[in-house]
Amino acid sequence: MTSPEIRPTDPGLWVLHALRCAGASSLGRVRAFTGLDGPDAESELIDLGAAGLVTRTPGAMPFWALTDAGRAADAERVTAELDAADARRAVHAAFARFLVLNPELLDLCTAWQLRRVDGVMTANDHGDPAYDSRVLRRFADLDRRAVPVLAQLAAALPRFGRYRHRLAEALARAAAGEPAYVTDSTVSYHTVWAELHEDLLATLGLRR
Repeated sequence: MTSPEIRPTDPGLWVLHALRCAGASSLGRVRAFTGLDGPDAESELIDLGAAGLVTRTPGAMPFWALTDAGRAADAERVTAELDAADARRAVHAAFARFLVLNPELLDLCTAWQLRRVDGVMTANDHGDPAYDSRVLRRFADLDRRAVPVLAQLAAALPRFGRYRHRLAEALARAAAGEPAYVTDSTVSYHTVWAELHEDLLATLGLRR
């Protein structure tokens, strides 16, 4: 498993890219994406704000978002990073492998959220531990098959190494009895996987 101690070589890019992949985000979500400490993440956000690349919306739960200039800057920086590492071919190859797994992940998320009871599809209230355990075993199997894809990405661009840690942590928390870590929080397996999908598209300059 990739070490959780991966540190950004370009923290400004990682913070900018967090908002590109996760959308408008709280400081906590930026921290989860980047692995930066709170003060470091906030300092980067303030600097990006001063440069006109991000905006902060105040409130009880303030959040940060990219400006149009920020989105353009992120695309430029990510492309430069990809080309400097000569990693385009490797990331394309890993993305192709990711796309094979992605439909299965979506099916598993549906199986976690809905189940058939007396022939009728209904919301899963997680009152049947045996059912949830079966679905989690399928998640664990998918996760094992995702490991080499994530390793290929991390070898190409080290910032992708954060995803291995985040997905493994979400799965471990779910297996320990915290069902929100499967699909129902900003740190859930499904959310992290979706951010990875968006990251791959953004890194390669592709549209959905």
